[in-house]
Amino acid sequence: MRTYRALYPQSYEMYICELESCPKCGAPPILSKYSSGRKTVQTLSSVLEIGYWPKECNNPDCSSYGKKWRSAEWQQIAPLHCTYGFDVIATIGWNRQTEHHSFERIHSDLRSRLVISEAQVRHLYIYRYLPLLACHERTHWEDLRRISQERGLILSLDGLAPEGGEPQLWIVRELQTGLTLRSGWMSEQKQIAFENFLFPIARAGLRITAVLSDKQQGLVPAIGSVFPDARHALCQSHYLKNIAEPISTADEAMKVSLRKTVRKNSGALIRPEHVEQPGVLTVTGLIASPLDEPPAEPEDVRPEPVKEERDSIVSALLRRVRYLLTLKGRPPFRTAGIEMFEGLKQVCECVESLIAHQPDDRLVELHKGLSEALESVRGEYENLREAAKWLRSISELLDPEGKPPRTGDEVKGELFAYLDQLVEESEGNSSLSAFAAGILKTTTSYAPGLFHTYDVPGLPRTNNDRESEFRGLNHRLLCTTGQKGATKRLIHRSGAWELIPHPSSFAATVAVLSQTQTDQFNQERRRVRDHRNRFKLHTRSVKQTAKQLEKLKAQWLQLPKDG
Repeated sequence: MRTYRALYPQSYEMYICELESCPKCGAPPILSKYSSGRKTVQTLSSVLEIGYWPKECNNPDCSSYGKKWRSAEWQQIAPLHCTYGFDVIATIGWNRQTEHHSFERIHSDLRSRLVISEAQVRHLYIYRYLPLLACHERTHWEDLRRISQERGLILSLDGLAPEGGEPQLWIVRELQTGLTLRSGWMSEQKQIAFENFLFPIARAGLRITAVLSDKQQGLVPAIGSVFPDARHALCQSHYLKNIAEPISTADEAMKVSLRKTVRKNSGALIRPEHVEQPGVLTVTGLIASPLDEPPAEPEDVRPEPVKEERDSIVSALLRRVRYLLTLKGRPPFRTAGIEMFEGLKQVCECVESLIAHQPDDRLVELHKGLSEALESVRGEYENLREAAKWLRSISELLDPEGKPPRTGDEVKGELFAYLDQLVEESEGNSSLSAFAAGILKTTTSYAPGLFHTYDVPGLPRTNNDRESEFRGLNHRLLCTTGQKGATKRLIHRSGAWELIPHPSSFAATVAVLSQTQTDQFNQERRRVRDHRNRFKLHTRSVKQTAKQLEKLKAQWLQLPKDG
């Protein structure tokens, strides 16, 4: 049997309810006959024993007659039914979210100051800190309503790509305040699902001026149904990626073809790397790789520094070619095929000048292989380079930076005039004509939501902030766990609460957590428990699984039989 460590309080304090009048009828309250029980609370600085004398309304006609009110100061020391102070809970949350500490490290830092286990640290973070943070976010409701009445709200929606058929995590932020309206999981991405996700915002009576999102198939009609009077802006960054997709696909195909040709022509030359032992390059540690020592030469024999220098230059060029063959693209502007072609062309020109000065068999072979490979895809390269220029021109046209203020209609007119020009100029070139037609078709599809950003103050051009939030969440959880698999599990189990922003300082965190209303806190804890209960049997531990299954079996056997 486990022996619990005894706690010895350093001080005892009895608090009295601070109310001077009943909140309902205004009558002076009286002290209750009985005080609360004593509770031992550990804070960062001491162990306290605390209690309180409640007050109650003595007016029989008041709706609050007989209701007992606790001491506010007593409630700001520790949560109800919790023996750890708000400062301990805030420390755990602050170190976890701001310092990116693991639960093991947080426990190691705390155990020298108070009695706590690692499991308790984890429990306090999940079931105390995160719900308290969510309750604090709701204290800004009146500010949100005021801004809604004054100028309307601007919402930003985005979802984190689901993993292996798991529900998708979505978040709705108000861009002018940064407040989280909705953060949670969706089991499907159909129109009805998005409507159910967004309808609580509409039912709250908030006036929505604009909504910024990506162009998901079910999301577009859902926003039109839930917020019919709001402007639905589409992310320009995703628009650029979509119009670049055919160009990126062709660029990738050219890159693969170019790489195959280079390896076919010059593979024997560029493939091997000089090593002392096959498969091993540079090694350090206690048993490091040996360093090449120049052989002892007789005094009358002169070394050949010219040959060594020549070999070094050739090796550097071969390494450059080897690197260029590994390039990867990222639409819309990172085109690996074009970059590979231009990089190999640069190397080829350099090799040609070296050969003109001093011929070398290796350089001659490399120049021949690169020249043939570049010539085999030159036509494709010319077309792709021209199409890549179109993408940059479109991006520049949409960018308001450094330009006089323009309305959405003006930007729309400029963009479609430029696209008409591309279609006309590309006639006679089947590849460019197909690229231009694809860009025009995608732009026409995006046009209803592409230009609101120029007419609505405060409406961003892109939804990149939401995506950076998801990247930041992934990075933070990966830092605290060190495992990609554990990061995914945490996002599925508590990601909606992890996305809620925390106060900017530790002192502010302690203050806002200690002012949370008990009823709201209990409701939020239920939400956390209800969601995490979905994962009770999601474990690979045979012992834990057997225990849980036995518990379910016992519950089943206690049920009465039918009939």
